[in-house]
Amino acid sequence: MKLKSLMNDFIQNYLDENAIKFEDWNISMNSQDGFGDYSSNVALKLTKQLKQSPISIAESIVNHSNPFSDTFTLSASHPGFVNFHIADNHYHQMVNKINEEKENFGKKKKLNKSANVEFVSCNPTGPLTVGHGRQAILGDMVSNILTWNGYDVSREYYYNDAGKQMRVLAESCYAKYAQQIGLKVPTPENGYVGNYLDDIALKIIDKYGKNLKSDNKIFRDFTEKEIFSNIKNTLDSIGIKFDIFTKEGSFYENGAIDNVLKELKDKELSYEKDGAVWFKTSSLGKEEDKVLVKSSGEPTYRLPDIAYHADKVDRGFDLIVDIFGADHIDTYPDVILGLKCLDKKTDHIKVVIHQFVTIKKSGEIVKMSTRKANFVTLDELNDQLSSDIIRYFFIMRGANSHLDFDLDLAKDESEKNPVYYLQYANARISNLLKRYDKEITEKVKINLSLLKEKDEIALAKLLSEFPNKMEEVLKVLEPRKLATYLEEVAAAYHKFYGNHKVIDPQNLDLSMARKKLCEATKTILMNGLSILGISAPERM
Repeated sequence: MKLKSLMNDFIQNYLDENAIKFEDWNISMNSQDGFGDYSSNVALKLTKQLKQSPISIAESIVNHSNPFSDTFTLSASHPGFVNFHIADNHYHQMVNKINEEKENFGKKKKLNKSANVEFVSCNPTGPLTVGHGRQAILGDMVSNILTWNGYDVSREYYYNDAGKQMRVLAESCYAKYAQQIGLKVPTPENGYVGNYLDDIALKIIDKYGKNLKSDNKIFRDFTEKEIFSNIKNTLDSIGIKFDIFTKEGSFYENGAIDNVLKELKDKELSYEKDGAVWFKTSSLGKEEDKVLVKSSGEPTYRLPDIAYHADKVDRGFDLIVDIFGADHIDTYPDVILGLKCLDKKTDHIKVVIHQFVTIKKSGEIVKMSTRKANFVTLDELNDQLSSDIIRYFFIMRGANSHLDFDLDLAKDESEKNPVYYLQYANARISNLLKRYDKEITEKVKINLSLLKEKDEIALAKLLSEFPNKMEEVLKVLEPRKLATYLEEVAAAYHKFYGNHKVIDPQNLDLSMARKKLCEATKTILMNGLSILGISAPERM
């Protein structure tokens, strides 16, 4: 049985035997010396119900019969914590378990459940910028987390190929084309001016000649195809591939968008006003109604997104995850509300919102705009940095926090760079294991009970937390939590390595035990890095 389950069972037994009905308590890992490996707040939470001081409740719990005394002992500490002191033998068993299961340690078996993760979904109006990179990396890592936890995952890319932006893109490309052949055609208002369009215009001239009219469909279709091909190549360069590409235009073609409008109208949840179609969200608890179709006849993002998400729900996924930028904060609740109005299931939809990225170079902020073309593309970033660095730096902060991407730190090849710090720990272990095999050739029995030092047990304790950490990461779908954990593992290993001799010909039994601890550490680092999509080099 899992350690956490044993500790939970102990407290639940106490509550049951004392006829106490209570569920609002937790057990968390403890990093303070002298207060146990884990602590529970159950006594603090019970004070009001039992009308006793928390420390007296904690002492009563601690004095309760413990059927798991071989695994842990207990103590109480002020103001009322119940502390669990785990026996070293448990951690020795966990090190052995890690070494036996290796890449499967902490990995869930197939759940027979499916998940759809939508991310990036950038319209093909220009190259992917570092602003899009955060969502790309976040979505890929969330997909990996779900896969690790037993889901069959489909990665999906949805993009607008039918809206105003695409029309403006075609007009902008024609302007570039015209300028290349000597015509004085201005860029349309709020048009795209990036150099990438000059390159596309030259390709159009080379393939179709110089006599195309402005309304030729080539400017839209060819430009979209070229840009989207570039987007796919960029994503591939940082290790991201999609299973499904869905176009907004398909929902116009198959009538799904018209059906949404009809159903909302039939249910008296939409109306026409000032030439526009409105979603009557004020009757559904919202402060004001929202526009579905503008007076120009052009839909807002809400309408096709409702049709698209209805399609995803109908496909029968057990879990749907949307990775959105902060610009979707106001619109996605309306999409969910629209689905409910269509009698679609929504409780299996999880939305992860990430904040924007600021690129910094030499302490200065690099401004970015797709239309104005003063942006740093992911391709440019990939020319300067490895995929490992790019992936890790996009999760240097939690998704809901603004991210400063420091180019100078990213290029630093010292331990200040967290990617090198993690990879160096793995490389150090790899080198040590090779040295061990060369220097110690005698067969030695494995006796992990020799691991008694504080640094050894602290490291083993941290390694044993990997399955719990992955369950926690699954609940919040936050890769940063896994990255933080791996940094803690690396720090604990470097401390252990610095304070204790691993290869000691004069003490072969202890050397073997420490070697096994090193192997377990390497397994955890490699498992964690693989989930983040980051390599674990053997040499650096």
